[in-house]
Amino acid sequence: MLIKVFGAAVQGIDATLITIEVNSSRGCMFYLVGLPDSAVKESHQRIISALQVNGYKMPTSNLIVNMAPADIRKEGSAYDLPLAIGLLGANETISAEKFPRYLLMGELSLDGSIQPIKGALPIAIKAREDGFEGLIIPQQNAREAAVVNQLKVYGVSNIKEVIEFFNDERELEPTIVNTREEFYAQQSNFEFDFADVKGQENVKRALEVAAAGGHNIIMVGAPGSGKSMMAKRLPSILPPLSLGESLETTKIHSVAGKLNRNSSLITQRPFQSPHHTISQSAMVGGGSFPQPGEISLAHNGILFLDELPEFSKNVLEVLRQPLEDRRITISRVKSSVDYPASFTLVASMNPCPCGYYNHPTKACVCSPGQVQKYLNKISGPLLDRIDIQIEIIPVPFDKISDQRRGESSASIRERVIKARQIQEKRYTGCSGIYCNAQMNSKLLSLYARPDDKGLALLKNAMERLNLSARAYDRILKVARTIADLEESEQILPSHLAEAISYRNLDRENWAG
Repeated sequence: MLIKVFGAAVQGIDATLITIEVNSSRGCMFYLVGLPDSAVKESHQRIISALQVNGYKMPTSNLIVNMAPADIRKEGSAYDLPLAIGLLGANETISAEKFPRYLLMGELSLDGSIQPIKGALPIAIKAREDGFEGLIIPQQNAREAAVVNQLKVYGVSNIKEVIEFFNDERELEPTIVNTREEFYAQQSNFEFDFADVKGQENVKRALEVAAAGGHNIIMVGAPGSGKSMMAKRLPSILPPLSLGESLETTKIHSVAGKLNRNSSLITQRPFQSPHHTISQSAMVGGGSFPQPGEISLAHNGILFLDELPEFSKNVLEVLRQPLEDRRITISRVKSSVDYPASFTLVASMNPCPCGYYNHPTKACVCSPGQVQKYLNKISGPLLDRIDIQIEIIPVPFDKISDQRRGESSASIRERVIKARQIQEKRYTGCSGIYCNAQMNSKLLSLYARPDDKGLALLKNAMERLNLSARAYDRILKVARTIADLEESEQILPSHLAEAISYRNLDRENWAG
């Protein structure tokens, strides 16, 4: 007897339909074919135990199980449930009548309980695309998958529930999530707020400009000056995620297995802060079976690199291409996967090895050569992709002890959203460009052309401050964002002057 059960394999951030064919004939052998890995082959032992504990017998006939298409590698233990149901169907323990209407995935424990899986959201999207009536997955993944509408999602905790469901002995309750209500309810709940920050008005302003234009930013300052504290508050002023962005971000975290159990959509922009000992594969993604890295987990959000010069040079250099292309392709001998990586890079660093170069009260003990060597750990091409470079001075005591609260994140966020709306309107016809940071040379000449006074100011600044040629485009992009924050059509000299002040590390004499 030939039975077909349906599952799915996750590749990149999308799923592919897998048909599990089980043929039962006379004999007593078991064959599993269709490019399964070791974890899938081991499912045989888990299935035997799970069925025995729950009072069912493993079929003793000649069984051939094929996982089609056979050219896609099947990985992990998530195929346990569809394999077990297929085997029971071939043995006629279960009625196979409903099999074509449902897609199943789940890992079995030896007692028959069903463990959570990775990639439930892309699997649910695939199930809806292919016209399945319902999806049967572990209870812990049910809310994550239930954000997909027009699909019945059933969360189950034991294989017995699934067997009884197919035999019409039990009704399963579909999991229902009011996606929009949950999404909008959680969008403005932030742990950190700029109202708690004492002083540092120039840094707050730089972060507001970075949020408004999607600009990468680096903060340079002494230990304890507030670099990490400010960076953690940046998500609270970024524009809220759209439903489409939220779905894409959730898919990446689902594939990586990073979603909290019993959670649904990610409602706030991600904030990834990897340690400086991170490897290349962990940063960009990869491994023998490619998984998303930190840059993809930060998609539509922030990648914060604290103590930037301490990161391995190789790790920093691999960031250059994703910063430009906003996606990363990971190629292996057997496969190639594409992950989105559109993130805002926020970095912080000390000005020198001891940390006190340019400090108002503490003396620096580093020689000019040591300072220069420290700064040279960050290559020119990487620095070229950072639009805003801001120096942070430690807050004096009278500001720290001031009890008055600063401007709240909510009011700064309103200005940022207005500026982003102007940019969205401006770049409506430009594919893949949503904010000023993504402008190319052609768009710069169209939308960021200063007047004669502004050009004269820019020329003077570049000559007097010894600014490098690469700073020119960056200054114009940042000036365009500052103009948008003030709802100005033209880039004024005052906008350029502020943008020039955000190029600290480009001055040739900065560390000399």
